[in-house]
Amino acid sequence: MRKIQQIGFIGLGVMGEPMCRNLARKAGVPVLAFDLAKEPLERLATEGVKSAASPAQVMDQCDVVFLSLPSGEIVAKLARDADGLLAHASADQIVIDLSTSAVDSTRALAAEFEARQAHLVDAPVARTRAAAEAGTLAVMVGASPALFERVRPLIATFASDIALCGPVGCGQVLKILNNMVLFETVVAVSEAKAIGERAGVDPTVLFNTLSMGSADSFALRNHGMKAVLPGEFPERAFSVRYAQKDLHYALQLARQTGVDARGAQVVDGWFNAAIEAGKGENYHPVISTLMAAPGKR
Repeated sequence: MRKIQQIGFIGLGVMGEPMCRNLARKAGVPVLAFDLAKEPLERLATEGVKSAASPAQVMDQCDVVFLSLPSGEIVAKLARDADGLLAHASADQIVIDLSTSAVDSTRALAAEFEARQAHLVDAPVARTRAAAEAGTLAVMVGASPALFERVRPLIATFASDIALCGPVGCGQVLKILNNMVLFETVVAVSEAKAIGERAGVDPTVLFNTLSMGSADSFALRNHGMKAVLPGEFPERAFSVRYAQKDLHYALQLARQTGVDARGAQVVDGWFNAAIEAGKGENYHPVISTLMAAPGKR
């Protein structure tokens, strides 16, 4: 079994930077990181993280490499480029994809890494940037039990809840469906606010009362009370465009498995409407403002 002497990290965005920071503080081995932007690398240098000139250098020098990238398409391109991850993969090296990617793409890439005697683990993360900073993310892992045990201590540096969901690809299934259920619940919460408000009920009273009954949910208490109710939909949060990317993975999986996912299709319609209204970069519960628009029926 390959000894872990150095960890690599590629992608230091909103979630990647704090995850990399926690790895550097807690993993007990050196960390080598790459990102197209210099700023996060400069900030992480204070934690002892070294900067790599390219993803190829990270692959050449590290035993375990984490990826935190915007989409599965970007992961696949980075892996299959002529000078990409696969070209530099080595025996018993482990690549851990923290991104949310399509299930079939993840499984195809895993087979290509195995052909080079390396391993791909899908480990998409859930929760917020604040959770990434606090080390309390939830991570859904697709891997063999033996491989899971090898990577779990590293994932535990930035996650408090880690679940083995099944073989490779199953982590993506769980993450995609988690987000699909969340998005559909946000639509329901938004509809309830719009209808209740027009029917004469104060929205604060509405949400507080719903939270006492069977309609209570994580989406109600967080997306509803903290975004929909005060009307706060910042940019650089989980935007409509990013949410729709994940939703499209869910719809793709539904088609592949022969499931009529009409609820997810409704959400997709609202996401399209938000993008057309120029709100694509806003936090995804912004769809609630479209339902409450004057004259909307």
